Amino acid sequence: NYYNLMTAEVNGNWTPQEKALHEARLKAKAKRRVRKSSSRSESLSESLSGELADGDSHSPKGKVPVPNDRKSRTGKGRGLPKKGGAGGKGVWGAAGMVYEVEEPDVKDPNYDEIAQGDTVYATVVPELDEGELEKTVNPIVQEYFEHGDTKEVQMLLRELNLGHHKYEFSSLAVSLSLEGKASHRELTSRLLRDLVGKELSESDMARAFDKILKELPDLMLDTPEAPQMLGQFIARAIADHALPMAFLDRYKGKVDCDHARAALDRAAVLLSMKREMVRLDNVWGVGGGLRPVKHLVKEMNLLLKEYLVSGEVKEAERCLRDLEVPHFHHELVYEAVVMVLESKGDTAVKMMCKLLQAFWKIGLVTVDQMNRGFQRVYDELPEINLDVPHAHSIMESFTDLCYQESVITKQLRDSCPSRGRKRFVSEGDGGLIKN
Repeated sequence: NYYNLMTAEVNGNWTPQEKALHEARLKAKAKRRVRKSSSRSESLSESLSGELADGDSHSPKGKVPVPNDRKSRTGKGRGLPKKGGAGGKGVWGAAGMVYEVEEPDVKDPNYDEIAQGDTVYATVVPELDEGELEKTVNPIVQEYFEHGDTKEVQMLLRELNLGHHKYEFSSLAVSLSLEGKASHRELTSRLLRDLVGKELSESDMARAFDKILKELPDLMLDTPEAPQMLGQFIARAIADHALPMAFLDRYKGKVDCDHARAALDRAAVLLSMKREMVRLDNVWGVGGGLRPVKHLVKEMNLLLKEYLVSGEVKEAERCLRDLEVPHFHHELVYEAVVMVLESKGDTAVKMMCKLLQAFWKIGLVTVDQMNRGFQRVYDELPEINLDVPHAHSIMESFTDLCYQESVITKQLRDSCPSRGRKRFVSEGDGGLIKN
């Protein structure tokens, strides 16, 4: 049939029906060619426009495809906008859509710093390295030994950025206290107790004592008694719950250093002496003015009694220095004079005069402390005389001896009160006062 049509075209003998059928086939063929190609060239559109010029220009299917047309090329769309009207550039989006607040970008050319509100400046403290740590911590510890306020130390530690070196604060504090006095070690133990749970943890404290145990041979060069002192530190820390209870157990059978073993043994002995786990408050003697007055008076009485038995001035001097209460030495003078008044014989008089003379020469008892001690006895002499009938005469002889040995001044000797009542002789002696 197609062969007959081609033959008729050559001969020019087409009927109207055959010519319409031929044109319909050409249109269908052109549409199929358009659907298959994804990109249409201009030449193809021109050729198709020429071929379709004779067709019905009012038919929608006869329109020439326009390049970059956003409508569906397959003709299967429903004529609705893409994505329900939510897509495209510069549109509001779908109905009911909630957008998040966009944070301003600093790199945006339109970024305005003033429009963002008040600027908050945060202080960044750099972390201290190991070299600066010791220079920063030492003054803090030395000042703490003067004021004894643990809260101030906590405040200073919060301002520092110790980082992973914060456990070394405890080791430095203990090392400094080993070179100091007994009162410094007592203050250090209290500081360690107050820091745990606030600025430091028990594991940090354990790391600090591990480091001190390793450095013990070097510490002994300046402090030979360091092992015993460190053992007392460990025992006190465990009793104060600053160190974990299992700190000593993990060292059993694993210590090669003799000094470290001595420190751990000392701690174990101190803890075993306590039937109940209580604080070892007296492990350092609680030196200085931290002790109550009654306790200091008791210690001075014991010191003087031991001196009367042994007669060792050096030992009495050492005991008085360990008390670390130079402002309270007038109590020692007072107790010494009262012991002389209550004693029998001249032995106590001579020994106490020798002791006060030694303390006066080395400067352990100052002029003010000596005067205050004697003056307190002068003021209480009427009451002492009720228990010691010959107190006035003993006091006069003792002050004369102390003046001869250059223990007290002439003015202090002359201010010694005389007897409260003078006894007159019989009438035949002319009314003279008996000396």
